[in-house]
Amino acid sequence: MRYHGGQALGLVETVGLVPALEACDKMLKASNVKLISYENVGSTLVTIMVVGDVAAVEAAVEAGARAADAIGKLTAHNVMPRPISSVGDMVSVHDVDN
Repeated sequence: MRYHGGQALGLVETVGLVPALEACDKMLKASNVKLISYENVGSTLVTIMVVGDVAAVEAAVEAGARAADAIGKLTAHNVMPRPISSVGDMVSVHDVDN
């Protein structure tokens, strides 16, 4: 799914794939969000990206950050309420079809 703007964007970044997958699972179960992309940043950093309404994304990012931190290393997490659509060009490198 490609990000086109208009929705909140949530990001959780971890060291390693295992905590990223745990975060992703918890994010998708915590609220009504959609997984749009992931990014292997390098140096084992992995970022999971979800979209939805602001409250849903905030809940998802909070749940994902807690989950990642519990089993691995959380490096960053953020909610962008409504970033401009050109952000989609940056976060849609590895689109995930839902």
